[in-house]
Amino acid sequence: MKNKFNRLSLAVAIAAAALASQAHAGGYQINEQSVSGQGYGHAGRSSNVNDATIVFGNPAGMSFLDRAQVTAGGTYLNVNSRIRNAQASQSSPVFSEATGGMTDTFPVEGSNDGDMVPGTLVPFAFYAHPVNEQLAFGFGVYAPFGSKTDYESGFQGRNQGNYTEVRVISAQPTVSYRFTDQFSVGVGVTYNRVDGELHRQVPAATPLGLTEVDSRVEGDDEAWGYNIGVIYQPIPETTLGLTYRSKVDYTLEGDFRATAPELDALGIGTVTDSASLDLTTPETVNFSITQQMTDRLKLMAGASWARWSRFERILVTGEERGEITNEEQRYSNAWAFSTGGEYQLNPQLVLRAGVTIDKTPTNDLTRSVRIPSDDRRIFSIGAGWSPTDDLTLDFAYSYLTERGTQVEQTKTDSFTVAGQQTPPITSNYSADYKNEAHGFGAQLTYRF
Repeated sequence: MKNKFNRLSLAVAIAAAALASQAHAGGYQINEQSVSGQGYGHAGRSSNVNDATIVFGNPAGMSFLDRAQVTAGGTYLNVNSRIRNAQASQSSPVFSEATGGMTDTFPVEGSNDGDMVPGTLVPFAFYAHPVNEQLAFGFGVYAPFGSKTDYESGFQGRNQGNYTEVRVISAQPTVSYRFTDQFSVGVGVTYNRVDGELHRQVPAATPLGLTEVDSRVEGDDEAWGYNIGVIYQPIPETTLGLTYRSKVDYTLEGDFRATAPELDALGIGTVTDSASLDLTTPETVNFSITQQMTDRLKLMAGASWARWSRFERILVTGEERGEITNEEQRYSNAWAFSTGGEYQLNPQLVLRAGVTIDKTPTNDLTRSVRIPSDDRRIFSIGAGWSPTDDLTLDFAYSYLTERGTQVEQTKTDSFTVAGQQTPPITSNYSADYKNEAHGFGAQLTYRF
């Protein structure tokens, strides 16, 4: 049994890592770690023990599983955005000098296609192994945070940002212990790797005229975190769950690169430097309750809190250039609420549905083109089919719609060329955004 467990856990880890290396999503926090949970809007994330995805939802729940099992799957996200009423401009005292005082502001032309979030698969894999009626071990690989926006090359807001990618992959060994029939505690340690990349077109006035410098920053880091969960069943029909996930502190180290045809013409070529960015992903708390109403009907409700106030700014510095990028974010702490249910139609088929209200951590003053999101409503349906006692296939669909929001950004840049600072140029961009997304999930659970 021990050798079988080792082989299975190693195989799950390798397969999950291969999948998770491709994971990224359209939002900074990712909820796609369970398709069975997606079906009921993750309302019972900390309290409803369905399969091995409870390793993420609440590590204490592993000791409520009756046998070893592996769960693997993913959700494909298709995000659509509509950008309207866009305006962009650049202003500088040097413009006034060039026009004899007629104007210091010129419009910036460009497109606003809104197709900036690529279709993305967010995969996961978990293994849970009850050793006896009290003790259980588990392992999981998943993506807890991620964001990607890739605007078209002629995007009108390119002076604020035209490419953003942050990807966090976590590997989590976990243990849980059931002290009594009613009470269980679980602990997981997470090894996390983050990769980040930022692009922006920086306006600059060179001796050869006005240009836009292609500025790119990329870096990565590794760090550790943890999570703790408890489950309490005051009566067999009622399950309460609470999960805490720690913050994780990163210092991304990498490279800065700036290129433009005018730099080559001046004999400067590509400007390079080191790059460093401090990033802290927030701690989160999730509470949920699962109530068995009848033999067939189960209802759930949950609330999550994230300490987003840790995300104050994107500040990138270099050894030679000092400050490379400084973008205020000023996120605020945010709540999400969900409710859902499961109905066991027959021994083989269970039906699910749920609704989630997800409050945004962004604010109107510092919302950016990199993450132009607002309050979300998510409507989910799902089903689980068990053709045998050992095998379950879960499917889910979610529709996400965001409140229409506005982005208004301003930046002032001065670029160093041949040891000289170029005149400051202030760029502005404003637009109305409306985002929606479709999530299609599938997962397989096999029990041993």
